[in-house]
Amino acid sequence: YKGSVTVYNNTFDKSVIQINLSSTFIMDAVLSPDSKTVAVLTLGQSNGSYESQVRFYHVDEKEPYATVSLGNLVPLDLDYESGALWVTGEDEIAIVSPNGKETATYSLGRSYLKGCDLGGDGFAVLLLGRVCQAISTGMLMPLMQTIAMTRFPRGRQATAMGVAGIAMGFAPNIGPTIGGAMSFSLGWRSFFVLLVVIMLALAAAAAVAIKPSAAPDKSARLDVVSLAQSTLGFGGLLLAFSNASSFSFESPFIWAPLVLGALFLVLFVRRQKRVDDPLISMDIFSSRQYRAGFIAQNLLNASFMGVTLIVPLYVEGLCGGTALEAGMVLLPGTVSALFLNPLAGVLTDKLGVRPVALVAGAFLAAGAVLMSFLNADTPLYVVMLCQAVRAVGVSGLVGPLTSWSLAQLPRPIVADGSSFCISARQACASLGTSVMVFLITVVGASSMGLANPALAYQLAFGFSGLMAVATLGFIVAKVR
Repeated sequence: YKGSVTVYNNTFDKSVIQINLSSTFIMDAVLSPDSKTVAVLTLGQSNGSYESQVRFYHVDEKEPYATVSLGNLVPLDLDYESGALWVTGEDEIAIVSPNGKETATYSLGRSYLKGCDLGGDGFAVLLLGRVCQAISTGMLMPLMQTIAMTRFPRGRQATAMGVAGIAMGFAPNIGPTIGGAMSFSLGWRSFFVLLVVIMLALAAAAAVAIKPSAAPDKSARLDVVSLAQSTLGFGGLLLAFSNASSFSFESPFIWAPLVLGALFLVLFVRRQKRVDDPLISMDIFSSRQYRAGFIAQNLLNASFMGVTLIVPLYVEGLCGGTALEAGMVLLPGTVSALFLNPLAGVLTDKLGVRPVALVAGAFLAAGAVLMSFLNADTPLYVVMLCQAVRAVGVSGLVGPLTSWSLAQLPRPIVADGSSFCISARQACASLGTSVMVFLITVVGASSMGLANPALAYQLAFGFSGLMAVATLGFIVAKVR
């Protein structure tokens, strides 16, 4: 089936009706306020073009009692409002009567509704939670890298960074798999309950295990102006790159945050060179080793971060696979990070960064380039193999490049180098992801994309391959 909808009783222990469709994709479904009917929103093809439909079912009948065509509306949300069924698209709203006999459509044009939904309840709380999570991650990641580089002797720093790489590589990828399984079996709130328990356990462990360091430098001052400039600078770039996959290039939602972000970053860098207590010391770029590692890591993130989004789209959208199959394609590479991150660190301490980076870069480039030739008929085990080869390269590069780039910095500015590099990596990862999504969206909707649906995904994977080859080339030239 391309989609299935199950309606349960109020105790969630028995299904009332299950609707399975094999000819069209199910985009959304909603139960009527009186719980007697269910509306199913589908997306399929008719006469060679896409067509959206709303199918109405009685909860005791598996055949629809009414079907309403919405034409080529691209559905974004579905809900009952004011006694009627509302469907929002990118630039129009369709209102359908509960009996399916009357339809009114209102067009607003220019994709004004693309960022809107009909519910909205809870989004502000979810956004606030994500902001708090991002703040804590933004503080802890540089701190973890700084501890690895300042509390461990030379010869063990790469090993420490490799162990830390488990948190950077393995945990973020295995988390969605665990979360998906828990939300499916125990409900979506169960995952957040688990996170609260883990957070409390970590807080208790940190209070017991982490000993106070030397007396803090009470003369240090937070430059609020620099903080605001860096936040607006990197935030503007991230917003612009994220919007690039949703809006046309002439849209102010892209160029306005891009220009402002670049402007604030220039002001930020200039200020760091002039104030006595800079937020980030620009002396980090006086190190040739740091500059080389900085560029290599940005190329690496532009190559691999977006693929974790594109692979599920490819498996489910082009190959017609399931979310479970998409997860299985990513799983071998994710599990390998658990072992390869520490191993890469140990080998870097014993052999030096160049041989480890060259081998890992070759794996990254080989896997990424091979993925640009995937199509709808490619067996999933081949996709899994290509992804695993690429993931081996990523796991072998993250820790060694990070430790190598920070190794020659004076100890007082190691935290500065770590923080600035992490911020830049996030911007480059967002840029790479936006380019890949943009290629899938634009090329997929073009005549070439309709004639060859695999082309859009091949170009997206091809961009990742280009960045991977650039990473390998830079390693060959500069990492020694």
